[in-house]
Amino acid sequence: MPGRHWRVIFHQSLAEARDLGTAAMLPTRTSIRSSRERSGVKYNEGAELDPSQMGGGGRGNGGKIAVGGGAGLIVLLLALLFGLNPGDILGGAPQAGPEPSGNASPFAQCTRGSDINQNRDCRFVAYTNSIQNYWNDTLQGYQKIQVKTFSGSINTACGNATSAVGPFYCPADTTVYLDLGFFDQLTGQLGAQGGDAAEAYVLAHEFGHHIQNQLGTMQRVQSSGQGTGPTSPGVRLELQADCYAGVWFRHATEDPESPISEVTKEDLNRAVDAAQAVGDDRIQSKMQGQVRPETWTHGSAAMRRQWLAQGFNTGDPNKCDTFARNALN
Repeated sequence: MPGRHWRVIFHQSLAEARDLGTAAMLPTRTSIRSSRERSGVKYNEGAELDPSQMGGGGRGNGGKIAVGGGAGLIVLLLALLFGLNPGDILGGAPQAGPEPSGNASPFAQCTRGSDINQNRDCRFVAYTNSIQNYWNDTLQGYQKIQVKTFSGSINTACGNATSAVGPFYCPADTTVYLDLGFFDQLTGQLGAQGGDAAEAYVLAHEFGHHIQNQLGTMQRVQSSGQGTGPTSPGVRLELQADCYAGVWFRHATEDPESPISEVTKEDLNRAVDAAQAVGDDRIQSKMQGQVRPETWTHGSAAMRRQWLAQGFNTGDPNKCDTFARNALN
């Protein structure tokens, strides 16, 4: 992998990833609470929030993304879970870009951490601000982007996406797209515990893809054909995004002005639980009754847990080199 333009807190070259005994260092599932209960995430009520980093998306006019063949349902579920580009995954035709919306952003009033108490949707502004503040301070030349929420469907530079696709990052317009109803699917359909930390993990993973896009990692993987299987370039790309999410979690509360003031053990439990819930083996077992590693696109539950833990335990993106020779052995 070529050298990175990290700032001072990073090494200049990527160190080979190591197994840090993650099973002992991150909590396993504990008691399950309702997905609608508050998790242990605590917010800094005096922190300033920047709602301009969030946009309310509109409904697109395009047709639904075509899914063909007997494996269509599995493909749709895999795309729903942290997909990079729904057009590439499901065959949607490229569009000119998101359609402009005349409505004011539903997040415009989210200007302080205390606003989360009155409007729970403001927590998405807090996640986004915290994640982008970390990467802005860490990666030289980091380009801040916007998270656009939508309902139903939306046209993007990567194609038309429906709510079934869930959260995804579109490299063509450098935007994270988020259907807020996805988190009900994560808990109801896939059995994750949910909660604020699980939501933050989902967004942090998508921003991990933005980092990969800026560094050229995504382009190299896509030009290689990505492939499938436990050691394929596509799986390595997804696991690296998990690792980057873990790194952000480690540093989320270091800035006294951060909108997130505390990350608890319960929060980590829920983030790990969400990572495991979207493992390819878990999804295949649930939907097909069998596990086929040669078709994996995102990695197993154990792999996703390991690399999220790798990021959190080290707090160093240089340790997220899933492309190293023995990284996935």
